[in-house]
Amino acid sequence: MSDAVQPTAAEVRAAADALKEAIDRHLAAVERRAAGPETGTEADAAVFAAFNELASAGEVYDELLYDVYDEVTPFEVPETDGGAAYDGPDEPEALSVFIRRDYTLVEPRRLLAQAQRIADLDPDSALAGGPDPDEPGGRSVQTALGVLFGEYDPDEIAGRYKEFGLEEGDATLWVTVADEPAEPGEWLPAPFDAVDPERVVCRFDISEAFEEDDDLDPGE
Repeated sequence: MSDAVQPTAAEVRAAADALKEAIDRHLAAVERRAAGPETGTEADAAVFAAFNELASAGEVYDELLYDVYDEVTPFEVPETDGGAAYDGPDEPEALSVFIRRDYTLVEPRRLLAQAQRIADLDPDSALAGGPDPDEPGGRSVQTALGVLFGEYDPDEIAGRYKEFGLEEGDATLWVTVADEPAEPGEWLPAPFDAVDPERVVCRFDISEAFEEDDDLDPGE
């Protein structure tokens, strides 16, 4: 018989209660993000943090349930392939949020029309006065993108992408910790070069590839 102290039924009950509280916190974070005004990267980070807390609470409960009652839960938290183990401070003082969203331009005319509507309100805009018939289409689209992303926050564009003639592609958000806040302007020349996989607190990926995997027949 092992000399290790075996968990008790009371610990299983406490872990179950902690899991319920984690579920409530996760749902509350999701609802706050959906309802606003807490939107954008801060709201995303709150949801991801609650997700990780929920995952941890579920693992603790599952382990104790198995140790005491030889039973398991039907839940499994998906992990990102190839992710490095976290090796940062337990109580970080500085955070960095890395976000990438991909889009496909499917309706250029809609994009140009939306940009032109904004430009008509600004006499100094690059598109003021209407499109130049001699200007190459690619350059017009490039200017229109600059107008749109200069006018709207990226999170607002993410919520209204169809209005701008865009189609969503893959997206990812990484929350990383730093030893101390960066100096003003320090990382701007290369903002995405300093991602340390071992400092990633949490990440969230969105891709149609995941949905395609779910749709596959297990027998295939």
